[in-house]
Amino acid sequence: MAVSFGDTHSPNLVFFDLETTGLGPSCDIVQLAAVSGHHTLNLFMVPRCRMEPGASRITGFRVRRHRLFLHHRPVLTNSLKEALVSFITFLRMFGRPLLVGHNIRRFDCLVLARVLDEFGLKAAFQAGILGFLDSLPLTRQMLKDSGVHSFKQENLVKTLLGVSYAAHDALGDVQALQKLYWALRPTASQIQQHTFSLDSLCSKRSKDTITRVIIKSEKNGEIPLLQSSNSEDLLVKWLN
Repeated sequence: MAVSFGDTHSPNLVFFDLETTGLGPSCDIVQLAAVSGHHTLNLFMVPRCRMEPGASRITGFRVRRHRLFLHHRPVLTNSLKEALVSFITFLRMFGRPLLVGHNIRRFDCLVLARVLDEFGLKAAFQAGILGFLDSLPLTRQMLKDSGVHSFKQENLVKTLLGVSYAAHDALGDVQALQKLYWALRPTASQIQQHTFSLDSLCSKRSKDTITRVIIKSEKNGEIPLLQSSNSEDLLVKWLN
């Protein structure tokens, strides 16, 4: 579901990114960064679960004796709750901004929604933003006839801006994305097509999960084939 801007023709934008312990559904956040113009936020957290080896290799983060290291250097950290509260406070500086990130719909926003729920901060967070804009489908739409084959952020920045940067550092990622976005200059109509709210994302995620459970159960012969009109209600009754 697209986010309605109402009378806000040009919302403030905040670009954000997360670095995590891995790509699994229960991964934890180790870095949260955001930028809007010259204003930046860059926070680190000691994760509550093990860093996956692949994530450590890509990001340079490691945990030793409950301390977080980035490329072998210790970094100052906050608790995850402190970082989320600081993020909400940062966002309030810009009224109700639109949060922009690359490929956030499939990953970052799901992680963010989970931890906001965990600490009871989801309502406060949502009250302070207009919604989200995923720059991955946006750039795919805008550059579909340009000959660009890879829409990874670092490739887009190198191809369109002619620069390389420290990818997989959340602060470097958001600073590069902000420059890329302003170079592309998407129209209001293009932006609107790729916006979404946290609630719409979580609702779709929940429905997708229910659908997967139904399909798996039907294949295993555990429940009768369900009609699409009432399958969710029947599944809830069956599970209870």
